[in-house]
Amino acid sequence: MPAQEVPPADVVPWLLVLVVVQSLALSFRRVALAASLVAVVAAQLALVALSPELSLRAVAAFVVAATIGTRLPARRALSVAGGAALVEGLGGAVVTVVRGAGADAVVQHVSSALLVWGASVLAGLYLAARREQLWLLQERAARLERERDARVESAIADERARLARELHDVAAHQLSGMVVQAAAVERLVDRDPQAAREGAAWLRHQGRETLDSLRQMVGLLRGDEGDPLGPVPGVGALEDLVRAARELGDDVRVEEVGTPTPLAPLADVSVYRVAQQALTNARQHAPGGPVEVRVVHEPAGVALEVDNGPAAPGRTPAEGDRGGTGLAVMRERAALVGGSLEAGARDDGGWRVRLHVPATDSEGER
Repeated sequence: MPAQEVPPADVVPWLLVLVVVQSLALSFRRVALAASLVAVVAAQLALVALSPELSLRAVAAFVVAATIGTRLPARRALSVAGGAALVEGLGGAVVTVVRGAGADAVVQHVSSALLVWGASVLAGLYLAARREQLWLLQERAARLERERDARVESAIADERARLARELHDVAAHQLSGMVVQAAAVERLVDRDPQAAREGAAWLRHQGRETLDSLRQMVGLLRGDEGDPLGPVPGVGALEDLVRAARELGDDVRVEEVGTPTPLAPLADVSVYRVAQQALTNARQHAPGGPVEVRVVHEPAGVALEVDNGPAAPGRTPAEGDRGGTGLAVMRERAALVGGSLEAGARDDGGWRVRLHVPATDSEGER
């Protein structure tokens, strides 16, 4: 315990002034850390000079040292804090000796400076490391959230693309047939009213089917549960597809070879949709031309081949490029199920589409 526990009365006001000045130096530590550090150390040396026997400290040194630890890199923070502790400790020792205080006071000021600056800067480094860790965790969480959102958006985009393909298949095939039939009905109204009525009835029936198909697609888009309209057609419905094409006046022949091979549901509907798109393309680009549909069931999968000849004499093909959206849809469908698709013009001016999709094993896997 120092010999003088209470400073002289005339010194107390100056001690209070120095403590206030030292505390005010904290106000600009975030914009001028070096100046704040110098002011705190200088004020602390002045306190020692006024009362060398009394170890008087405010919170300023603790706060400045902690700020150094949080704002500077670890090595530099330790160097700055060590320099401040050295200056304050040696300066305090010199001032204490000059003022005639004992060795105990010298040791007290030196150990106090080392303890305050060392412990406070380590606390600041800990806070900085903790803050950095929290920032990294937040950044990681934000990155994971962005990746999750990107996956969700990608899945939504893929689903929308799939539904767009389905809507294209429905609209292109069924509506194009309705347009052709409507033109025939218009020509038959005066010449054959009975045939015109039958054509109108077919249009009404086909319109209902088209509406049901569109409702099914919209139901998927809306996320409706259940499938009240039944399964999407597959290879087994090719006969109905060909029959509908013949009713439109198309010259279509179908041949099926081999024993039906199990297909995954998506591969099954893909075969049907490719055949549907190929018949639609033949009707639009080679009206009246003969079309041959051949389905070969193989152990490795199912092969579909749709060949159509050139347009019949006097028939005008529809405007547009054969390699447009329809062909792109067929290629996407083939790739989606791990199959292959070839499409190109024949030497006689017709067109050939070949699709092969892999079969499933007994467990439903490719």
